Amino acid sequence: MAASCDDAAGQGYPFSLPAVAALDQLEFAPVTVLVGDNGTGKSTIVEAIAVAAGFNAEGGSRNLQFETYSTHSELGDHLTLRWQRRPRWGWFLRAETFYGMASHIHSDNDPLSGVKAMFPDLHNRSHGESFLTLIESRMTGDGLYILDEPESALSFHGQLKLLAIMHGAVAQGAQFIVATHSPVLMAYPDAAIYEFDADGARRSEWGDVESVQLWQSFLDAPERFFRHLMAADDEVSRKEELGFRSLACVPCKIVGSGNGPAYVRGPVTVIDTSDGPIIVHAMPARPKYLR
Repeated sequence: MAASCDDAAGQGYPFSLPAVAALDQLEFAPVTVLVGDNGTGKSTIVEAIAVAAGFNAEGGSRNLQFETYSTHSELGDHLTLRWQRRPRWGWFLRAETFYGMASHIHSDNDPLSGVKAMFPDLHNRSHGESFLTLIESRMTGDGLYILDEPESALSFHGQLKLLAIMHGAVAQGAQFIVATHSPVLMAYPDAAIYEFDADGARRSEWGDVESVQLWQSFLDAPERFFRHLMAADDEVSRKEELGFRSLACVPCKIVGSGNGPAYVRGPVTVIDTSDGPIIVHAMPARPKYLR
């Protein structure tokens, strides 16, 4: 499958998102994972693909249609999907509207036309259990399955179970498109990972994804983050008096030191002082204070 935005697309949001401009660069694999910080367009992209494929914007299939409050963008109306083989079945599952979808299923109990009897009971389980129950009942065979941040409902073990379900479905010919912040889900073997940022989208390996590096660094030494996040007000004021200014995360290749060149793997946080920039930390390396 491939996706592109037509020439009649409008201006402003969501068409101004760099991720939308990069849509035609994405090559969808059996498992494609979209990653990036909040606001980069992951959920907007998967929602639009789901709508263009005929799925309900708030989650569901081509047949399960409901609406609680319409907030989806018009991007889906301007997408063209190109298929090698169009799937006959599929499902769009998004965490933020799952409760509304489960409530619609539960209340649609007409004995002749209702859908309640076709689904497991989703309300008398925990959020994560309901998520996995629905996935197991709808996403184990050939089809197109689009998941928007499923990790928000799942524990670590739940995410591992989802990966196992995905593996079984892919073996049956299924295709998954997943927007996620979870390094666990990003690690699906041979997944095509696209990382969105202000420059658009780029194909990445799991170990090169910024959020993976940040998680690794945090789990290695959380106190390093807390030291900056929870600094006392007087310490912050002192830094301001000294003229410190954060330059945010930037790539860094080689930094010189008194003992010769020091090779520092980016991204890094740089503090700008009157004496020049100082590297405060590098990911995933331990903290380095180098001139």
